[in-house]
Amino acid sequence: ESIARIAQMARAVGIHLVIATQRPSVNVITGVIKANVPARLAFAVSSLTDSRVILDQPGAERLVGKGDLLMLGPSSSSPHRVQGCWVEEVEVRSIVKHWIDQAPDFTDDQSVGADTATDADTAATVPAGAPIPGAGGVTKTPPSLDITAAPPAADEDGDELLGQAMELVVETQLGSTSMLQRKLRVGFARAGRIMDLLEEAGVVGPSTGSKAREVLISPEELAARRGQG
Repeated sequence: ESIARIAQMARAVGIHLVIATQRPSVNVITGVIKANVPARLAFAVSSLTDSRVILDQPGAERLVGKGDLLMLGPSSSSPHRVQGCWVEEVEVRSIVKHWIDQAPDFTDDQSVGADTATDADTAATVPAGAPIPGAGGVTKTPPSLDITAAPPAADEDGDELLGQAMELVVETQLGSTSMLQRKLRVGFARAGRIMDLLEEAGVVGPSTGSKAREVLISPEELAARRGQG
C-alpha cells in the first residue's frame, strides 16, 4: 500500500521512483503498482508466468542473462530488447577495495548513531527514579525552568566539560547526545550523563527517544544566568 501510494504521487509531482524485486509474483507486483509505474524492465526469469507478471506478455523467460533485458516503455505496447551493463562480482569487490584503500584507517571508538535509542540507551539517559518515556504511555514532565539557578556541581568524575556542553547546546539549540560526543570527544555514557545534568539544570527537556532533546533556554537567558551568578 505504501509503495502504491508513493507511485501514485510520483506520477503527479514528477518523482523518479525505481522499484526492484527478485520475486516477480502478483503478491509483490500488484496491479495497482503496475498501473502507476509507466516503464518496466525485465531481466532473465525462470518462467513465462514471471514474464507475464512483469511485462504482461512472454519473452523474459528467453533472455540469456548477463545484462540481457527487455524494456517496456510508457508509449510502447511491445518491449525492446536491450543489453544492459553487466558487472561481475569480482569487479565489484575490486572497486570496493580501491575505495577502502584510499580511505584512512578509522580508529574512532565513539558510538555510531548514538541518537538511535534502544530501551537500554533510553534508560541510560533518564535520571534514576524517573519514568522512561514511552513505557506504558508515561512521559516524564519537564522540570520547571529557573534561569537564576546556579549550574549543577560537577559529577562524580569531576566533569569539567559541563559548562562547555551547556554553551554548545544553548548556542546550537540542539539537545543531542551524539553532538556532545563529537564536539567534546567523549563516549556515549559520559555524554548521556552530561545531558542528564543539563536536564537537572533546566537547560534541556526530558529524553524523547531517538529525537534530540528540546532546549529550554536561549543564549540571552544563559548569559543572564551567568551574570546573576
